Amino acid sequence: MKIYTIGFTRKSAEEFFERLKAESIEQLVDVRLNNTSQLSGFSKCADLQYFLKTICGATYKHELLLAPTQDLLDEYKKAHGGWDKYQHQFAALLRSRQVEKKIPKSLFQLRTVLLCSEAEARACHRKVVIDYLNSEWGNVEGHHL
Repeated sequence: MKIYTIGFTRKSAEEFFERLKAESIEQLVDVRLNNTSQLSGFSKCADLQYFLKTICGATYKHELLLAPTQDLLDEYKKAHGGWDKYQHQFAALLRSRQVEKKIPKSLFQLRTVLLCSEAEARACHRKVVIDYLNSEWGNVEGHHL
């Protein structure tokens, strides 16, 4: 199972949507806790739904089970808890939420991309989601756009 991921920061709208089109993405699953922030620019929830449908013919879903908690984000970003600590805590959160049971594999039948804000996946929770699902389901391959 291939799951794509993308972050919107440091990308123009053109670059962002062209990457999705190039991979024939059919569905975007937003894994951000906050999807309406003014900092989101073109990726605010309502705008993103319209752009995805109009530009890519894709659908939008916000999946909070795959998002961190505000406390976890605050500790990582504001208290500088460090990436290693954050990824272990976030993986433990996914485990406690039992996302492997609550998120059906069928969610990923379409060509799906996970969205977060971070430009690079190597230090983003979307990578932890991919790694976690692979450890629970097996045969999950992340492809970071």
